[in-house]
Amino acid sequence: MVKTPSTWKPRPIPEKYKKPPLSPKEKAKQEAESEARWQRCRQIFERVRDELMETHYNWYIVIDPNTEEYFIEENELVVMQKLLENPPQEESVIRRLNETGTCGSI
Repeated sequence: MVKTPSTWKPRPIPEKYKKPPLSPKEKAKQEAESEARWQRCRQIFERVRDELMETHYNWYIVIDPNTEEYFIEENELVVMQKLLENPPQEESVIRRLNETGTCGSI
């Protein structure tokens, strides 16, 4: 069997969707905000993890850092659907209810 070369080529990104690169200062600011958000959510996660792990092991937990409210779902697609239906004011944090809180393997 002879392989023919692929003719597929990526399309260029239209100008209206391109974003200017972040300055180092802006990038550091975003990273600091992300870390602060995770620290607020981590406190909530640590507080409820053990109790919820008993009955909902490896389910997803979505935590809103502003209101400290959370919801849990077994299916990741349902989690995403709920977030699309009711978007939070600030980015929420999604974790897994397990010993590490990771959602996948690295």
